[in-house]
Amino acid sequence: MLTPKKIVHKKVFNTYGQRRRGTLKRGAKLEHGDFGLKSLTTNWISSRQLESARRVISKICKGGKVYIRIFPSRPVTQKASNIPMGVGVGSIEYFMFPVKPGRILFEVKGVSEDKVREAFRIAEHKLPVQCKIISKEDLFA
Repeated sequence: MLTPKKIVHKKVFNTYGQRRRGTLKRGAKLEHGDFGLKSLTTNWISSRQLESARRVISKICKGGKVYIRIFPSRPVTQKASNIPMGVGVGSIEYFMFPVKPGRILFEVKGVSEDKVREAFRIAEHKLPVQCKIISKEDLFA
């Protein structure tokens, strides 16, 4: 699974939904591949969900190159059960990435379109966001 090598702070401040609104300007265009999986809704994607989708895509798209455009670097902490308040911050449970509409999650290069569509269709079911498959031909048409 994807995790950062070094963690400076165990817990990051919650933004309480302030940063979850709006669409993206960065990370919304295809850069490396011919096809991409673009998010249409907002949610948190954990490193487990991302790894599960990556495995499906790389298994179906053999012979091609798969690019992951997001990295789960934000820690999510959770206290153990039956611990009173005021004891401190809990341990890190997982890492996540907050996704906004328009973000490209995966890119694939060097594989036929029908294989990519099948791989992205299955991977979309493993992610908590609604997605759309885009291609370079759609952008230039």
